Order: sequence, then C-alpha cells, then structure tokens
Amino acid sequence: MEQTETKQESVMMPRIGDDAPSFEAATSQGNIKLKDYKGKWLVLFSHPSDFTPVCTTEFVGFQEIYPDLKELNTELLGLSVDSVPSHIAWIRSIEENFNTNIEFPVIADLDKQVAMKYGMIMPGESQVETSRAVFVIDDKQKIRSIIYYPLTTGRNMQEILRLVKALQTTDKHGVSTPANWTEGDKAVVSPPKSQEEAAARAEEEGIEYIDWYISKKDV
Repeated sequence: MEQTETKQESVMMPRIGDDAPSFEAATSQGNIKLKDYKGKWLVLFSHPSDFTPVCTTEFVGFQEIYPDLKELNTELLGLSVDSVPSHIAWIRSIEENFNTNIEFPVIADLDKQVAMKYGMIMPGESQVETSRAVFVIDDKQKIRSIIYYPLTTGRNMQEILRLVKALQTTDKHGVSTPANWTEGDKAVVSPPKSQEEAAARAEEEGIEYIDWYISKKDV
C-alpha cells in the first residue's frame, strides 16, 4: 500500500498556486534550471513532437509573440521528449522554411523527468508524447495558470499573451479581469465585504457602478 501511494504522489500534477517544480534540463541552448528564471515570468509549454505540422505552426506562432512577452518581463521555454539534435534540426528547418528565427530554448526531456513533474503526459491520449500544456509561472516561481489542449488542436498565441497581461494587471492593480478583457479595458473591482461597503460602493469616485457586487474601473 505504501509503495502504491508513493508512486501516486510522485506523479501528482501541480496546481495553480503551487510552487513550480524545480528542474535542470538540457535544451537547444544549453543546460537550464528553473531558478535561472527567478525574477522573470515564464511561459513553459510542451509540444508532442518535433517535425510535426501542428507543432511547427505553433513554434512560428510562439516566436511571433516572444518580443511582446519579453516586454512583459516574460520568457518562453518549450519542451518535448525529443533529443537536443532533433530540436536543433527542427529549429533549423523552421528557420529555412518559414523564415523564422526561433530565439527561445527547447528542453530535450528524453527521460520525461520534467514532463512527469508538470503532468504533461496524458496516458489516455498518448503514452509517449507530451500534451500541448501551457504553464504560466510568475517572477516568484509560483504557477499562476495551467492550460491543456489536445494533440489535434493548435494553441491561440494571442490568448496566451492576453493571459500574461491579465495576470500581471491583477498583481499590479489588485483587480480582476472580466470576460474577453484586453489591455486597455476596464478591470473588475473586488466585491464589497460588508453591507456598509456595499452601500458606499455606488458613491466611489472613478468607479463604473453596475450593481453592488459588480463594478469596474480603469487601470
């Protein structure tokens, strides 16, 4: 029984709010540790396999948003269970065929150590490939968001960029972001915590008052 429980705990998937699991791994740009990114935000994403069509379009898409992410103090780090030589060859193919220079590193997770720590393997979908997972890790190395896509569906890069902006806006201004929020839109103010605060909310300056439990403001 103890052996079974230990095995289950070793593959427990991280959750939002957890410390990001530490790692050290070989990449297309040399060895990298998670702690190398401390003080920066990080978008860690996995892809099923090199030299596949959907993944290739995603890498082009990730590179397109990389300059915008860097302006947000955010780095990109890819991962699959392919080797470093495979990553290098694929990146060179992308550069040649799509005129796109891949500037971010890609982890070669041949032993699946990082993938298992982050719950990137979905046995019901594939035993040998990593899923299309996205982990947004903040500058304190806390997991702030987790998104999974099936193998057949490419990711929306603008949504990932929007997500990072929304999380950073929340941290900076102490607000939440409503559905379809984009940079420049009003944010949601936290609901009142007492009847007195609810009564006063309608009179607050700079607030777009809708009802006592929902109000917005510029940030």
